[in-house]
Amino acid sequence: MAEGYSDELSNKAISYLIDKYSPAGNRIGWLMIASIFVESWDLYSISFILIFLSTIFHPSALLLGLTAAGTQGGAVIGALFGGWLADKIGRRRVFLTTMVIFIVFGLAQAFAPDMVVLAILRFILGVPLGMDIASGYTYIMESMQKGKREVMGNRWQFMFAVGEISAILVVAAFLIAGVSPSILWRIVLGASAIPALAIFILRYNLPESAIWLIGKGRYADAKKETRRMYHDSLSMLPDQNFYAPKVNLSKFLSVIHKDRIKWRATIYGWIASFMQSTEFSTFAFYIPVLFVALGVSGILGTDLITLAVYIIAMISGLVGPMILPRIGQRKLSIYGFSMVFVALIIAAIAIFAKQLIILPIAAGIMLWGHYWDAENVITIPSMVAPPKYKATSSGFAYMFVKLPAFFSIFLFPAFFDYVGKGGATLFTAMFPLIGLLAAIFILPEVYGYKEVIAKTIKRAVRRKK
Repeated sequence: MAEGYSDELSNKAISYLIDKYSPAGNRIGWLMIASIFVESWDLYSISFILIFLSTIFHPSALLLGLTAAGTQGGAVIGALFGGWLADKIGRRRVFLTTMVIFIVFGLAQAFAPDMVVLAILRFILGVPLGMDIASGYTYIMESMQKGKREVMGNRWQFMFAVGEISAILVVAAFLIAGVSPSILWRIVLGASAIPALAIFILRYNLPESAIWLIGKGRYADAKKETRRMYHDSLSMLPDQNFYAPKVNLSKFLSVIHKDRIKWRATIYGWIASFMQSTEFSTFAFYIPVLFVALGVSGILGTDLITLAVYIIAMISGLVGPMILPRIGQRKLSIYGFSMVFVALIIAAIAIFAKQLIILPIAAGIMLWGHYWDAENVITIPSMVAPPKYKATSSGFAYMFVKLPAFFSIFLFPAFFDYVGKGGATLFTAMFPLIGLLAAIFILPEVYGYKEVIAKTIKRAVRRKK
């Protein structure tokens, strides 16, 4: 062990800080959640301009799907690598780097000469998106008190809805203004660099996580940040930095597995991440294309109907975190997956019976439930993970969001064509059903969970004796 560094002392300081109120915590939490807007804008703006890209470039179904899903594929790599990197070099460095990369490649989309280049750019763009989420959730869990950090973490779906609605409004405004589709798609995709730049500026003076600094033995730096963040000088720590032993991040799974609550909550997070991502990336992502293809409405009409549906989703994203302290994470998941399952069954029946007027209603119910079942899938694994593995856990969970999203968005158009839109919608209902069963039988109630580091301290003392 490095001279001067103490596991016992570090654990004591982390246990003291982990539930201490920070006046700046709420601002940091919203800054983390705000980055979801960038991802949401990019992900859903592409869903509204796929029709234009198809008409202009005449790509194959696979290339069209690959372009739409490119950011999801890149985010898989970013989530895994970003979580590991944030635990290794710090949260702040990862945060600032991700926004710089996104600004550059987000703007580059506007100048793509063809669909192949656009697909490549979007894949690269996904890497910082995945990295950002992994480190962002760690910041939330390390900067806010129990009870409040879960509520903030669950707000990511609300911010997704804000991004979706913003993208819809911009596309609709350009359509009404008569902007040419060949210019419209470039403006919409390139505009994603604007909110990314704003977030970078707001984040620039963001402090490093004090809990991460303590875990790395950087006591003097941690005390400086706690004076700034908590108005507390952490007198228990010396005014000196030490080299802490390196953490073996490959042991993350074995450490999580030793604690029953951590393991069950984490396993649920992975399952729910996969199921909520698949239910959305198949049916909900393609709502604009589905409505036009089935003749529910024209392009502008579809944008307006979709806008109404996502306003419902935004309200759901607000209500979910508000009722969380009263019903807990487990019931929120059960209610959410149940609504999605029922809504998809109704949608499939409506398509088979050609009662298309029911589809927008079913889509509204589906998205209300989806925003509830998706709210906590990253929050839960991030919350229960030990501090030194928190970003790794966040990134690992987010991988289970992005991997199915990539394959679903990439392959679902071809699946639509092969089995029909009604059959594909009915098939999709399987995913919320699996998520519902996982919430009932696997997920323990973890609202208000706090890492019990005191046990670690007692074991260390007993070993010394």
